[in-house]
Amino acid sequence: MIESTGMTAAVCVIGAILACLLKQYCKEQALFCSIGVCVLVMLSICAYFSPIAAQINELFLKTELDVQYLEMLWKSIGICYLTGIAADLCRDSGESAMASVAELWGRITLLVLMLPMAKSLLELMIGVLQ
Repeated sequence: MIESTGMTAAVCVIGAILACLLKQYCKEQALFCSIGVCVLVMLSICAYFSPIAAQINELFLKTELDVQYLEMLWKSIGICYLTGIAADLCRDSGESAMASVAELWGRITLLVLMLPMAKSLLELMIGVLQ
């Protein structure tokens, strides 16, 4: 685990240095370098994510809650990470307005995704209060 973390940190640092050097000559290539490093790190994250996801699914199934809630959880986590990465890449390329819009899109998407859960919660509260 420590070796993988060190390797990932090294890839990120080398990628950042390379992107800084490329930025002096061609901003587009620097952005592609940053995206490439992000893709490499995301692929390495996927290797660690499978056992974690399996354990969370197993724990969730023991709660006897509707599977729909677990699906919403996974979608929410994906939206948060994708939005954050997209916004950071936009900021790195100097497009802060695009970064803000990407974050706003992520927030609105999360609200829309959670509407059914909020409706169920409110219906449950109304049933308890009556």
